[in-house]
Amino acid sequence: MRRIAVLYAGSSHQHRTFTDPKYKPYIEEMVYLPKLTENDLERFDILIVPSQIHQGMITRHMHAIQSFLQQGKIAVALGAQPNPWFSGHRWEFRPTNFWWWREPEAKSGLVLTKPEHDLFNYIQLEDATWHYHGVFFPEHEVESLIKIENDGSILYVDKKSTSGTLILTTLDPEYHYGSYFMPATERFLNGFLPWLANGKI
Repeated sequence: MRRIAVLYAGSSHQHRTFTDPKYKPYIEEMVYLPKLTENDLERFDILIVPSQIHQGMITRHMHAIQSFLQQGKIAVALGAQPNPWFSGHRWEFRPTNFWWWREPEAKSGLVLTKPEHDLFNYIQLEDATWHYHGVFFPEHEVESLIKIENDGSILYVDKKSTSGTLILTTLDPEYHYGSYFMPATERFLNGFLPWLANGKI
């Protein structure tokens, strides 16, 4: 099983999600972001950057994350990413429609672009369907797994732009699960964390 660390900045939703008894077995350590050093990450295989985390603090410690990737490891960034932490990912804001599911003949607009990918042995499209906060238009070759129909990607795997692997998504499952609402986010985490730990990435 891959050793997973999560950056932690003291938010209650982060603590509730990543210390939950059913998710804690996948998380080896919550690393305190304000005091992060490169040495803190040496023994891990995967680093999760949660959503709703202090953007300036991530930017300030980006050298440690980039060093982690340069070692051929895996970084996962969740949620809105308006800052250029990773080159060439081209984030674009989209207004969030929280109530799309209440519209007549409701459609989320999400589509699978590589249904044969190993991730979808762990989750289904419905498990990744609540709302999104923007899209990516990567400037380099990536595996886009979920996108908005006729628009950008909301979840992709990038093995080209760094020496490691980047998994970027505009979804924010740990925020909603840790805040006690949005049932799909629990299903997403039920599959996503086991995939990170044991799946084919």
